[in-house]
Amino acid sequence: MLTIAILALLCASASANAIQARSSSYNGEYGGGGGQRFSHSGNQLDGPITAIRIRVNRYYIVGLQVRYGKQWSEYVGGSQGDLEEIFLHPGESVIQVSGKYKYYLRKLVFVTDKGRYLPFGKDTGTSFNAAPLYPNTVLRFISGRSGSLINAIGLHWDVYPSDCSSC
Repeated sequence: MLTIAILALLCASASANAIQARSSSYNGEYGGGGGQRFSHSGNQLDGPITAIRIRVNRYYIVGLQVRYGKQWSEYVGGSQGDLEEIFLHPGESVIQVSGKYKYYLRKLVFVTDKGRYLPFGKDTGTSFNAAPLYPNTVLRFISGRSGSLINAIGLHWDVYPSDCSSC
C-alpha cells in the first residue's frame, strides 16, 4: 500500500512539473560573423530594461549600452558616430525588436508595450523581426558580438521581474 502511495505522489509531481508554464525564449543571433561575444545576462539581475543607448554612423549600428534598473551595462562596440539615448517610462517594457543587417547590424527598432516605436540606424539590409515565444514576457537582456561595430545581436525574453525595488 505504501508503494502505491509513493508511486502516486511521484506521478502527480511529474505531471505538475510537465505542465508548469515556461517563460524564457531567445531570438537570434541576427547579423554577420566576427567580433567578440558579449552578454548582458548578469545585468538583468539589476532590474528590467529602463533605457537604451545606441551609437550610429551613416551605415551601421556602431555601439550599444543598456540600462537595467538603475545600472548601465558595459558599452560594446566602437566610438565613431552619434550617440542616441532613449529612456523607457516607469513600468514600460520592450515587447518586440526588429531590424536590418548585412555583415553588421544596420538598424534596430524597439517596440514597447505602451505603443512606442524607437528606431535607430538605417533602413537597408536583410530584415528580422523578433518577439517573445511566450505571452506576458518582455525583453530582459541582450547578447551578441561586437568589435568596432555591432556584428550581431541576440534577444532574450522572460517575465518582468516581480521584485523590482531597484527600478
